[in-house]
This record gives sequence, structure tokens and C-alpha cells, in this order.
Amino acid sequence: MRNLNIGFIGGGNMAEAIVAGLLSGGHAATHVRVTDISSERLAMLEEKYAIVSCAEISTVATASDVLVLAVKPQQIDAVLTELADVSFDCTVISIAAGVNLARIVDCLGADAALVRVMPNTPCLVGEGMSVLFSEAGDLHRQRSEYVLAASGKTAWVDDEQLMHAVTAVSGSGPAYFFLLAELMQTVGQSMGLGAELSKTLVNQTVLGAAKMLVDSGKSAEELRQQVTSPGGTTQAALETMFDGHLPDVVRNALTAAAKRSRELGSSLMPEVV
Repeated sequence: MRNLNIGFIGGGNMAEAIVAGLLSGGHAATHVRVTDISSERLAMLEEKYAIVSCAEISTVATASDVLVLAVKPQQIDAVLTELADVSFDCTVISIAAGVNLARIVDCLGADAALVRVMPNTPCLVGEGMSVLFSEAGDLHRQRSEYVLAASGKTAWVDDEQLMHAVTAVSGSGPAYFFLLAELMQTVGQSMGLGAELSKTLVNQTVLGAAKMLVDSGKSAEELRQQVTSPGGTTQAALETMFDGHLPDVVRNALTAAAKRSRELGSSLMPEVV
């Protein structure tokens, strides 16, 4: 796997995160090719990672065993149209939000080995969650998992329609926690804490709580109950959240995200999730 020729159409933050993960895992930089509409971005990636930068999409496609479509959804049609005129044979991974595989098949043909992926932004720090769907064979599934596992954890779904729920939970999920952290920091400051102290308290609390969720083997419900003493400060806070219908707010928010994902999937020119 480390000698696979891996090409990226689009050299943005998510592509860079995957490239960085691959190289830190021992993948050869000379086997990684990237093209992007920004020559400055390409020059930066080439200098920083010693990868091969290419000006043409066709050059990357024909040289790749695995081709990652890492462009924004608004750009996918132009890329697919250009690829339709190129003869290439490789595993094609799409991380374009809201773009279903049928849309890619329309341009690349029914024989294309396609894998759809919903990553999330913690890929940028090597702690991403990428969910994959494909009807391609084992070789293409193994290749795609190798590429995405470089920047975090991976999981598979067996129904492409589940990608809407994935988008709502993990794809958009980091923003929910960022909002909670933002609100906690702001309220901490309003209670008299300095900005830096409030930020430190919240950030470390988020990190510690996440580590407990991952490492303790206990469910989120169990951990919540464990830290909530009867009649204590935590119970007072949680009762206020329940009185404010927080469970309903969260349920409605994720439902809205999944609904928007379905809308984008059926749009001719979807927007970024």
C-alpha cells in the first residue's frame, strides 16, 4: 500500500490533512501527486511535503492507482466533465459533501471503482472520523481505507442513504462541540474569569471528557450519571438544560443537518455542508 500512486484533485485543507497522515505513516512522497487551481497552494504543498505538484487534472488521473476528488461540491461537475475525457483506471474516492455516487457514475461510467467518503475536520489533527460507502470490490475498499485511516478512524456503511445521518452526526458534529465550548468560554468570562483562563478551563475539560469517552469503555450516559451527584452543582446545570429542552434542540439540529444533506445530494450544484 505504501507504494500506491495516490493523486489528489484539489489541494485544500482536507487533502493536506490526508497527505500529511499518509506521509507520517511512511507513504513515499514521490508517490503522491496533487493538482489545484491555485499555483501558490501547489507550491506550498510541494515545498512542505516534497510531493509532486501537477498543473493538469489528466496528469494526476493517469498516473494514479487511487484518485481522491477533494474539491468543493460546487467544483465537482467541472472536474468530472474533464475526467470524462481522460482514459484512466484506478480507485476513485470522493470526499465532496452531498455528491452521491450516481452523479459520478453519470460522468465516469458504470465501470468506475467509486468510494464515497464523509470525513470531518479533526482529520486536520490526525483524529478524524471518516465514514465510507462503496459497491466496488475488496481491493478498492482496502485502498480507500488505507488512504483515510492515515488521518483518523474509519467506518463503513452498507447503504449510501445512511451518509445523510453520518453527515449530521460526525460530518457536521465538530461544530456542535465548538459551539458549546464557545458558549462555555463566554459565560465563564461573564462570571469573572479571564479570557485565557476561561479558554484553558473549557479546552482541557473538552479534551478530558473526550478522552474518558474514548478510553473508559463506558457509555456517554454512564459517564454523565457518574459525574452527576444528587443535589449537586452538575445536577443543577443538567436540570436547567433539560428544562430548556436541550434533547429536543439537539434532535432537531441533527434532523435539519440530515435533511439539508439530502437536499444537497439531489441538487445539481450543491453547496458546502
